[in-house]
Amino acid sequence: MPTVWLAPVAALFGLAIGSFMTVVAARVPAGESVVAPRSRCPRCGAEIRNRDNIPVLGWVLLRGRCHNCGERISARYPLLELSTAVLMAAPFFVYESIWVACAVSALLALMPVISVIDLEHRIIPNRIVYPALIAFPIYLVVANLFGAPVDLVRMVIGFVAYGGILFVVALVSRGMGMGDVKLAALIGLVLGSLSLGQVGVAAGAAIVLGALGAVVALARGAGRKGAIPFGPFLAAGAVVAALWGVQIADWYQRTFLHI
Repeated sequence: MPTVWLAPVAALFGLAIGSFMTVVAARVPAGESVVAPRSRCPRCGAEIRNRDNIPVLGWVLLRGRCHNCGERISARYPLLELSTAVLMAAPFFVYESIWVACAVSALLALMPVISVIDLEHRIIPNRIVYPALIAFPIYLVVANLFGAPVDLVRMVIGFVAYGGILFVVALVSRGMGMGDVKLAALIGLVLGSLSLGQVGVAAGAAIVLGALGAVVALARGAGRKGAIPFGPFLAAGAVVAALWGVQIADWYQRTFLHI
């Protein structure tokens, strides 16, 4: 495929984006700026040195501890950087159109940080979702004008269908928040521009994975009324649909609908 050669570039770029996402994950829920001040150790206040800010490698060389006071640095940071890099590179192995691969890569770059924030704070910040809901339609319209294989009508249908279904669920359920609704709308918007089947796969995968997550949580002693954040499952469903959605949708149609 003609976009495969861009995968290593996307991976390197993804490491840098992932490093920035660690800042987003720490500061956005607190309402802080993601630009200033420089990152510091939460225990001793020492600034993170430039060489220690190298994604993944900096954490490894520091052996997961602050260079000044020895405070342990969570493995969340390199894992967030690595997952962002992998997810940004993966679409370039799947899609032939550079326009499409870049759109999906950008969408998947948001999934790890949104999952981390939702797991830790039970929110999906508007500061992440709203700019994305503005930027992606503009990008897809431009891509369509340049002949990219994206469908703007399906984009709108995906946005309304996935977001609308979860909006109804949020109205009748206490376990669904509006952040989930907006994230679903964003996923439906981007994947819908490619294929409505992929939107269906994203929703189906999120439901299945969410059910499995609930079973595991109950098995570990979580109460029935304990809130389980759904954002990570929406994100996981988006990843499954973006990378394997076409094949899964085709298999489902052949097996169950006999199309």
